Amino acid sequence: MKLFPSMNQPGVWFTTLMAAAVLMITMGTRQSMGLYVGPLNTDTGLGIVAISLAMAIGQFVWGAIQPIAGAFADKFGPRPVLLAGLLMLVLGTALTPLVSSQMGLILTMGLLTAIGSGACSFSVLLAAAAQRMPTTSRGTASGIINAGGSFGQFVFAPITGKLIQWIGWMGTMWSMAAVALLAIPLLNRLTNDTHAPSKAPDPEGGLKKAVTDAMRNPSYLLLHLGFFTCGFHIAFLITHLPTEVGLCGLSPIVASWSLALIGLANIVGSLFAGSCINLYRSKYVLAWMYGSRAILIALYLAAPKTEWTFYAFAVGLGLTWLATVPPTAALVGKLFGIRYLATLFGLTLLSHQIGGFLGAYLGGLVFEAQGDYHWMWWADIALSAMAAVINLPIKEAPIVKLQAA
Repeated sequence: MKLFPSMNQPGVWFTTLMAAAVLMITMGTRQSMGLYVGPLNTDTGLGIVAISLAMAIGQFVWGAIQPIAGAFADKFGPRPVLLAGLLMLVLGTALTPLVSSQMGLILTMGLLTAIGSGACSFSVLLAAAAQRMPTTSRGTASGIINAGGSFGQFVFAPITGKLIQWIGWMGTMWSMAAVALLAIPLLNRLTNDTHAPSKAPDPEGGLKKAVTDAMRNPSYLLLHLGFFTCGFHIAFLITHLPTEVGLCGLSPIVASWSLALIGLANIVGSLFAGSCINLYRSKYVLAWMYGSRAILIALYLAAPKTEWTFYAFAVGLGLTWLATVPPTAALVGKLFGIRYLATLFGLTLLSHQIGGFLGAYLGGLVFEAQGDYHWMWWADIALSAMAAVINLPIKEAPIVKLQAA
């Protein structure tokens, strides 16, 4: 395709589109979970804090499983990891309507659903795709795969919102579990594609040494800190944006369409980020993204809270939402190569989701104490600005040298 000349290689488009389709289903299911908070609270009476804790644990577990799933994929291949993860996602989603206690919710939404969607997410899919294509295709491919997850949010959020109105939140969750099963044939097609290059031999010391060396690298640690703040930002909004919309006296449909617009805009942002990392240093791309979030949230706080404000805010957020993933994965690959990319990028995703745990749970605590999210918005501004600054010292070779190599 002329728009993506770096992708004109045999099998590259097939691998990319299959991975994007899997991510569309798993991320679409996961990123719509905030829409269940209100009706779930109404039916169970568990309270916003209890539900937020379960979802916060899910944010952390989703990240914690990434390096583990990545390590298994590095050793045994992606097929068993992706299939087991998908089945756990289906099981957790189907069981959630059957529980009525906080511990039950933690088991289903906090553990089963999170482990399942995490095992079928970025670390395994991006690494699997990277091993099946030349270096020149990886940046653009990672942007397209990432866009698949955003497209899932765009499609699933308004459908989930409407289904909750029509058949209730329980029926909607069972419907989403059934839809997730559609990813099985996609996984089979993706993992049956055997044109990947032969596996590189383990460097001396293997995985343990690779992880130890990475954790001693200051640039890798700075990347973790920046990605931590990204997780805080996204999890807070995914969990609490529907409640924020309600506080402003607006319909729940505004919340579902806001989440959908975030996903739609992130398709553009992901594709743009994927192309930018072939032209500019990834650390500068990340610094710009994080800095823009701080400015956007400040503008939102100053604006009147109408439905069009939320839609404009959603589009602005979406341009950088998960578009941070391609440059972050690219930086890990540039620093350490792709042999253990699934594990090392999985560890950065763990940092992301530690931030996600705090964003989701602290949002619930602040809401219970204050009745609104005012202090969370200001914390989000401060963390976004910090993330923009701490990415700049990362030692990344100039893009011209990388291309010449």
